[in-house]
Amino acid sequence: MTQVVYFIEGDGIGPEIWAAARPVLDAAVKKASAGARKIEWREILAGEKALNETGEYLPQETIDTLRQAEFAIKGPLTTPVGGGFRSLNVALRQILDLYACIRPIRYYPGIVSPVRNPEKVDMIVFRENTEDVYAGIEYESGSQEAKRLISFLREELGANVDLSAGVGIKPMTEHGSKRLVRKAIQYALAQGKPSVTLVHKGNIMKFTEGAFARWGYELAAAEFGGQTTNEADEAPGSRLVIKDRIADNMFQQALMKPELYSVLATPNLNGDYLSDALAAQVGGLGIAPGMNCSDQLAFFEATHGTAPKHAGKDTANPGSILLSGAMMLEQMGLPEAAALVQNAMVKTIASKHVPRDLAAQMEGAVTVGCREFGELLLAAI
Repeated sequence: MTQVVYFIEGDGIGPEIWAAARPVLDAAVKKASAGARKIEWREILAGEKALNETGEYLPQETIDTLRQAEFAIKGPLTTPVGGGFRSLNVALRQILDLYACIRPIRYYPGIVSPVRNPEKVDMIVFRENTEDVYAGIEYESGSQEAKRLISFLREELGANVDLSAGVGIKPMTEHGSKRLVRKAIQYALAQGKPSVTLVHKGNIMKFTEGAFARWGYELAAAEFGGQTTNEADEAPGSRLVIKDRIADNMFQQALMKPELYSVLATPNLNGDYLSDALAAQVGGLGIAPGMNCSDQLAFFEATHGTAPKHAGKDTANPGSILLSGAMMLEQMGLPEAAALVQNAMVKTIASKHVPRDLAAQMEGAVTVGCREFGELLLAAI
């Protein structure tokens, strides 16, 4: 059986990390399925390579292809300078309605962490991906648009807004919030997780962030009432506990009591901060996988940037895109192949032959290049 997967190499270090990761994924699939399964990789264009070949950062052909796709994976994409897209990543999420950003965070033994017990970190963040400030509307201080909006707020709604302010609007909807929480709960139930925590700043922003938490509780009660309970229940039994935390408190909890949290469901900005902060506790973005998905397309990605200063120097870490590929194999129904990739990462990190970002965190490590790290991972398969 052959599964088609579309790929975008990415910009900066993207081509290097993809070249190192792809053979490892192929080897894992071949070994786990005894040759019965295979991935057919089909390249599509976005970013600088697309601009050079088509004159556009995000060609319509790429969008049309992804709208019909089931699986795709990409390296990091550059943000165009001087106009056009605010961000290619954000544009893809909004155009394709990739409403859930899913980021699992776990610790790999041997990495030196800035926290005392990184092994206690084992969380998966479900971040709403299409609303909040990333879909926000903003106007520059002093612009005619800002002045008109401020005048309306002051004169029609009685809001106390400084006339010189820059202003922004963050839209958050019941539909967008509930579908994200639904996906988080479905995952938690399927994986036997103990809780889903709704992370928000509803003590201050009651009708956006606060509404996110309220809508989350409503969704849990309406659609999963027999399978869920809330934190006040002192004897939840086998039911999934739905709880919530104020965002700043959740940051503290992630540092001090990470073992109490398994699945987090968050609005867009909170999830962005939290997933990166959690990744820092276990080794950094170089080994942090992620995916963005709609109800049709699962789009996996390297979660770090393009790192243009390191492009072409064979110093990058392919771990993020490789582990995102392992997530993809799991999603495809190939858990054995995914486990092979995960085990190869554990074994190779334990050998202390690692890229420069990991070597900087490990005593006695031997720094290897991106290509060699990929070869070591391949050998471990």
